[in-house]
Amino acid sequence: MGEFELIERYFASLGAARADVALGVGDDAALLEVPAGRQLVACTDTLVEGHHFPRGFDAADIGWRALAVNLSDLAAMGAEPAWAMLALTLPAANEEWLEGFAAGFAALAVAHGVALVGGDTTRGTLTISVQALGFVPSGAALRRRGARAGDLVYVTGWPGDAAAGLALLQGQLAGGGAARSALEQKFRRPEPRVGFGQRLRGVASACIDVSDGLAADLGRLAAASEVGAVVRATELPLSQALFQLAGEGRAREFALGGGDDYELLFTVPPAARAGLARACATAAAPACHCIGEIVAGRGVRIVGEKGDLPLPRGWDHFAA
Repeated sequence: MGEFELIERYFASLGAARADVALGVGDDAALLEVPAGRQLVACTDTLVEGHHFPRGFDAADIGWRALAVNLSDLAAMGAEPAWAMLALTLPAANEEWLEGFAAGFAALAVAHGVALVGGDTTRGTLTISVQALGFVPSGAALRRRGARAGDLVYVTGWPGDAAAGLALLQGQLAGGGAARSALEQKFRRPEPRVGFGQRLRGVASACIDVSDGLAADLGRLAAASEVGAVVRATELPLSQALFQLAGEGRAREFALGGGDDYELLFTVPPAARAGLARACATAAAPACHCIGEIVAGRGVRIVGEKGDLPLPRGWDHFAA
């Protein structure tokens, strides 16, 4: 199977059908209509086999994750997803793998109304790069900069579950049954908080998605806002599955330092708590947990029952 047959068979009509796509896959570039009064939001993430997912990982899960990590970035900006572009590097044109990958990618794309509008295919080490594009009302985007002393720090969902799921897949954590399945599923198929991110517009003062570890990503938000942050370790939400397989101490380590959660970490001024309550009062809203506050100064402190705890470094591709 040649490159162009591959594109036509698996990717020419992938994702949602959208009226704002004047020209999609198959030409030198896409032609897209940006609505009036909206700003275009763009992000890109790359997944490399053996670094972002284990070798031999299920192709459908890779397809899902490749789009999910980008939709999570759009969610952190309060954006509505619209389009995606895919650059796919393959060691070989394996039809079974391509069918699985396309199915996983398409399932999430259709769920969020995303159309695949272009990209590239090459031969080499398995690497997937996705660019996602969406819209936000002009001037309404959430940003990392904006937190102020006195704001409360919240996180959605159950941080640490995905990192524990990866540890299970890699044999670094033991366990079985429903708890194992739940944690592995959090790594295999993260659920980007797209709708909730849009509901945080006008409520959150700053926002970031948790991709490299809660403590590390809170540090990035605090640095961008030129403030400090305090996290109360006893307030960290730990899922029953994580607590069951990892125990309290290691579960907190996963929650603070583990990556790949793709939850939203955000700050809310005390005066906006009623707005947050309304945002959380829908059936589709994720669980939201207040875990600390923004303070004057710089840096992040993790406060435990007996004093400060070590600050996890988080994921960094080029750290020594």
